[in-house]
Amino acid sequence: MWYECKIKYSRIDEDERSKTFNQAYLFDALSFTEAEARVNDEMRQYISTEFKITNIKVANFSEICPNENGDRWFKCKFVCATLDEDSGTERKSNAYVLVQANDVKDAYETLEASLTDTVGNYEIPSVVESPILDVFPYYDGQEETPAEKPEELEHSEA
Repeated sequence: MWYECKIKYSRIDEDERSKTFNQAYLFDALSFTEAEARVNDEMRQYISTEFKITNIKVANFSEICPNENGDRWFKCKFVCATLDEDSGTERKSNAYVLVQANDVKDAYETLEASLTDTVGNYEIPSVVESPILDVFPYYDGQEETPAEKPEELEHSEA
């Protein structure tokens, strides 16, 4: 589950003035408690001053679409039309996808490219820049690196 976490901290700038930051991040976690622990662990690496978690809430994203060329995150509303076979009527369902891109057009095109295998009708009625600065997926340290994949190991032994 994705949790949107807001963090507040202050930093002294080059003019010796204190500047306060309120920033939002997205964390993959199993519970609010785990999300809070992940925020503390991850943000200690990036923020050298004290920080305060001001809010943690469940994010309503059905999917995250990272793009290594993107520098910002965009919240895209995705509407999928399905046919209710019992009543014969069309039913629309909304979902939100977080897309990493450089601008609104790039976000739209990235989302549309990820939907090429989608069966059925859909539309993307809204793409807006999100306040989320970064996304922290869950890694348990057991993920395979490309060199560790069994089929590659077999070929390298020959």
